[in-house]
Amino acid sequence: MASPRPLKRRRVSTADLLAHPATTAPPTSPPPDPQNDPLLTHATHVLATEAAALAHITTLYLTFPPARHSLRTAVHCILSSQRAGGRLIACGVGKSAYIAQKLTATCKSLGIAAGFLHACEAVHGDLGDIRGERDVLLFVSYSGRTPELMNLLPHVPVGTRVIALTGHIEAKECLLLGGFKEGGGILLPAPVVEREVVSFGIAAPTTSTTVALAVADMLALTVAGEMHGGRMGEVFTRNHPGGAIGVEGRETTRKQRRRKRKGGEEVVVPELPTPCVSASDDG
Repeated sequence: MASPRPLKRRRVSTADLLAHPATTAPPTSPPPDPQNDPLLTHATHVLATEAAALAHITTLYLTFPPARHSLRTAVHCILSSQRAGGRLIACGVGKSAYIAQKLTATCKSLGIAAGFLHACEAVHGDLGDIRGERDVLLFVSYSGRTPELMNLLPHVPVGTRVIALTGHIEAKECLLLGGFKEGGGILLPAPVVEREVVSFGIAAPTTSTTVALAVADMLALTVAGEMHGGRMGEVFTRNHPGGAIGVEGRETTRKQRRRKRKGGEEVVVPELPTPCVSASDDG
């Protein structure tokens, strides 16, 4: 009697496994409840606190006449300086210095002549960046009394207009502006409803720097809008040809550069990405 043939084994593919998953799948734990997860509760508390601070500063500039007047004065002061060939010099120390650097970089990309001045380096030779009446010096300091900035005041060239972006809502409360006659210094309010030590149990600049950054962006974009009007986007695209933003700007506004030959015939020349484009540069 012939022995039975062995059954052929069929190779199991990935498609088979997906189509017929194992009936004994490993147990999975239920997703954590956000309402009872201390980590998520703490994290979202930070976001909610900073969002509330931004809502508050928006309301301040919408409804508080001194803040609205200060913003108008600051914008016109910077515009006058730009038309006279001057620059906006943003100055700070610590975390506020990073806000000042961001303001400077944003202004440059928007066609506003600007520079960053570190408060500590200023008294070691960098004061040469400030050229007197043509320039506007903008201090970034939540307290408005940062020692490095206060020590700089006696050395600021005579005639230089000074703006202070601080947590105060009235100029008379800001020590950085205390040495100026009424109207001589300009306050840009950037207060927070609740200090970080109360919100988070630590005094690390977080909510205050978020608000300061937002006010700085407001100032830069408002000045640029007054300077360039409807051409602001064109100015930005011209000044930012690199990175993902540069590529997107070229594709959106002008995918192809056109030129005319001597005979008047129009030729399409494809515009290629600049060599400076890299995967790590999105901004």
